[in-house]
Amino acid sequence: MKVLVPVKRVIDANVKPRVKADGSGVELANVKMAMNPFDEIAVEEAIRLKEAGKASEIVAVSIGPDKAQETLRTALAMGADRAILVKNDEPVEPLDVAKILKGVAGEEQPGLIILGKQAIDDDANQTGQMLAALLGWAQGTFISKLEIDGEKATVTREVDGGLQVVELTLPAIVTTDLRLNEPRYASLPNIMKAKKKPLDERTPSDYGVDVKTRLKVLKTEEPASRKAGVKVSSVAELVDRLKNEAGIL
Repeated sequence: MKVLVPVKRVIDANVKPRVKADGSGVELANVKMAMNPFDEIAVEEAIRLKEAGKASEIVAVSIGPDKAQETLRTALAMGADRAILVKNDEPVEPLDVAKILKGVAGEEQPGLIILGKQAIDDDANQTGQMLAALLGWAQGTFISKLEIDGEKATVTREVDGGLQVVELTLPAIVTTDLRLNEPRYASLPNIMKAKKKPLDERTPSDYGVDVKTRLKVLKTEEPASRKAGVKVSSVAELVDRLKNEAGIL
């Protein structure tokens, strides 16, 4: 079974994002970038499936500028077999991402697509669901456990009320949650080997997708700073403050 793993280049999770001076968006110049953390989990899960003999090949795919090659090389160093970069310099919205991935899936014919449940830059949480709808495949979102048995996949989903176990018929799409696994670090020898692994380049037009912006960012601003808490000496004082100061009661 071939596994397709989309990955996205985002601001490193350990870096505090800064808003541009003109409020037009988040500053990306001279900022450390890395693979989206949820996508790292997806790559790790694909590698574990291959190590368990459930997967035969792992193909990483990214949509972005030339620098997204670095993200794909990270996936290759972790254990992916080859990579595809769909070059586009401007941000691509979730629906267009899903359409491009549908085209990639049509070429590659994977048995399973593993995505991060969301990217930490836009927090859209839409691509996996949209891709499943476009392909007409079964989907399991927010998974914390994945088991493959023949043509079936059993996933444990994290939902508001606890955990939900769902059986999917392959081919299928799953999106990863934080508790699925702990991604490995790429070793130095694997980083060197990744430089020789194949990385193909495509464009959105190769898949018949017209990438266009449907949303316009009007303004970006820092969230308001949280005010310090206040201690009260009694329930009566708490009620009085909630009623007269906060205006809640």
